[in-house]
Order: sequence, then structure tokens, then C-alpha cells
Amino acid sequence: MDYPGLVPGTLLRRYKRFLADICLDDGREVVAHCPNTGSMRAVNVTGCRVWLAPSDNLARKLAWTWELIELPQPDGRLVAASVHTGRANRIVEEALREGRVPGLDGYAELKREATVVIGKEKASRLDFRLEDPVHGTAFVEVKQVTLREEDGHGYFPDAVSERGRKHLEVLAALAEGGQRAVLLFCVAHEGIDDVAPAAHLDPTYAATLRMAVARGVEVMAHRCEVERCAGVPIAIRLGQALPVDLKRSLRS
Repeated sequence: MDYPGLVPGTLLRRYKRFLADICLDDGREVVAHCPNTGSMRAVNVTGCRVWLAPSDNLARKLAWTWELIELPQPDGRLVAASVHTGRANRIVEEALREGRVPGLDGYAELKREATVVIGKEKASRLDFRLEDPVHGTAFVEVKQVTLREEDGHGYFPDAVSERGRKHLEVLAALAEGGQRAVLLFCVAHEGIDDVAPAAHLDPTYAATLRMAVARGVEVMAHRCEVERCAGVPIAIRLGQALPVDLKRSLRS
């Protein structure tokens, strides 16, 4: 996914969930849309460099959208993390269509927002349905991961996620019914090298994920890679596969 000419600034504060005050490098202070309904634990760090997407749409209330934040790591590196949860599906869809997700390549057709019916009732919507005469059908649900805890590992979710738990139950029901069901963690934080369920924040989700895997759900994780030109982020792509550790705990 290409970025439309990002503008740098410094995060002053995020508030009311959808708003962020940013000081641009030219000295202007602006209010940007924060496209993230979660806690943003670990990626809401005042004083860090951020990147905004401008808009010239006069119908919009806010002319700026917060896309990325750069976070200092213990080894002195700066790594980028996408705060825009709406980008995860687009990043994954691009990779799926280009055949860049091993194990999910080779499907002839991709459908977004797939309605899943279990029995006679409408159960839920999942992010993607892949179809192919040879490979059959695969349902894929995408979750964006940005939580890197003090132990250096990545976790999901960053707060209690009842919606995420329900998606796991739907995937598990599909798998038990003979369908291929996949949970794909889109790791939108360059400093995360693996993913585990965040039992310390949402023990119910962690237990449900383990149950879903036992019932046949596949779990994958891929880290996003931010492409830069002269230091400016110009694109973000789904890249390296990462391990998923269902047993790890933050306290271990």
C-alpha cells in the first residue's frame, strides 16, 4: 500500500479516542483524525515523531489523518508502527492478491466482508473469503498487532476484545465443519518479532484462541515493512512471517 505524501510532526497528545494534537515540523499545531478505536497501548507515546496523511477534501472536518509513529527501541533503533487500523485489511488484501502470503497463495478469487452462515442463522462477517476450484474455500480474519510489551514480545489484543473473541468462535465453527479457517495477525510494528495472545489483558480471548486452534483454526502472523525514500515513509507492505506462541505469558 502506497502512502500519499506523508508529513512529519511530533505527537502532543491523543484524546477522545479519535483526535490527536500534532506539532508539524514547520511549527503549526494541527488536530488530526486518529483512526484507531483501541487502547493504542505502546503506540500512543507523547513526544514521538509521527507521520500524517493530508487531505484536500473540504467536506472533511479534519484535514489530517495520523498514519504512523516512530518508536525508540532499547537498542537505540527507531521503528515505525502503523496506528491506522483501517489499513490492515488493505495491506493484507494487496499481499493476498499478489500471492505473497505462503499458504494462502494460489486462490483464484477473493471476496471482502464474507458473510458466514452456520446452520440456518447469519453468524458473522469475516474479512476475506478465498475461492478456488482446486484449493477450495478459505475464510480469513485479519487482526492488527501493535502491542510490544516490556518483555520485548508482541501481543494481541491490547485491551479486552469481545468482538475478537466472537470472530474466533466463528472461525472455530467453520473449521469443525470442514472449512479452512485462518486467523492472520497483521503485525504493524517493525519492532515485533513474534506474537502471543495477551492473556495478561484479556484472558478470555487467550483461552478462546487456544480452543480455536485445537478445533482446527490456523494462525499466521506477518510483519509489515515500511518502505522509505530519503527517510520519508512512502509505502507499507506485508512481509516476513513471524512465529505465534500460544503458550507464552507476559509473566513467564
